[in-house]
Amino acid sequence: MTPGRQGHAAMLAFSALVAGSFSLGALAANEIDPAVLNAVRFVLAALVIGVAALATTGLPRSAAQAPWRYIILGGVFAIYFVLMFEGLKTAPPVSAAAVFTLTPVLAAGFGWLLLRQITTRRMALALAIGAIGALWVIFRADLAALRAFEVGRGEAVYFVGCIAHAAYTPLVRKLNRGEPAVVFTFGTLVAGALLLTVYAAPDIIATDWSALPPIVWVTLIYVAIFASAATFVLVQFATLRLPSAKVMAYTYLTPSWVILWEIALGNPVPGALIFGGVAITILALLMLLRDGAEMQTEQKLRGTG
Repeated sequence: MTPGRQGHAAMLAFSALVAGSFSLGALAANEIDPAVLNAVRFVLAALVIGVAALATTGLPRSAAQAPWRYIILGGVFAIYFVLMFEGLKTAPPVSAAAVFTLTPVLAAGFGWLLLRQITTRRMALALAIGAIGALWVIFRADLAALRAFEVGRGEAVYFVGCIAHAAYTPLVRKLNRGEPAVVFTFGTLVAGALLLTVYAAPDIIATDWSALPPIVWVTLIYVAIFASAATFVLVQFATLRLPSAKVMAYTYLTPSWVILWEIALGNPVPGALIFGGVAITILALLMLLRDGAEMQTEQKLRGTG
């Protein structure tokens, strides 16, 4: 398998694992406070990434400089995950996954504001098409609901979280001072764990851990190990083999994977019209993949010119 195909395989696995957090999260969201669940999730993920850092790059003292950077990033990431699970209390997993596909559009905006990154016309068109597909699913293919802008509370709450997620990516590039990605992620997770533990301390103490249903523990382990630590490794693996546009494009596969997760978990299949919106998001994926390939070819030509 070529490096490029390895990168694509990694991102396929990434999108499938991320999708699982929507389906499992919807089952557990009403069984435990979102801040409590994510406080434990951040602690577990930090332990896993910390071990990975010690086994690879180590944890140099220089990485502890300007710890306020980790507090900002950990806080932003914590906001995203808490609002995700808060939104999943009422939002269907497929709709929430569609909201997630709006993140690249938001990220492009934050990329310009924070880093003055310019989006190509083709990429902007692909992002717009992906947003249309996302709105199609969010409003459940109901034009009357779209005209009235009747957004469910869960989708609206999660959208605020996605704004935080979109800001996170350019903030990482802006605040990183040369630390290895695994070390920087460890600092972010530790800061997020501390912030959430302090914020949710009363609820953590009040939670009857022995009475929690099994789905909470399954979800907790899944989001900490597979949807956090494993996806981090997959993204790092893919970014070394694919242009950034191609890595970002796989966000648009999330609703499709969530539908498969829902079917596997025995939940009803979404209506036929919903698949139209999913198809539009896949079209955006293909456009972004093509744009990434053209960008890579252009960079090679410049390098040889």
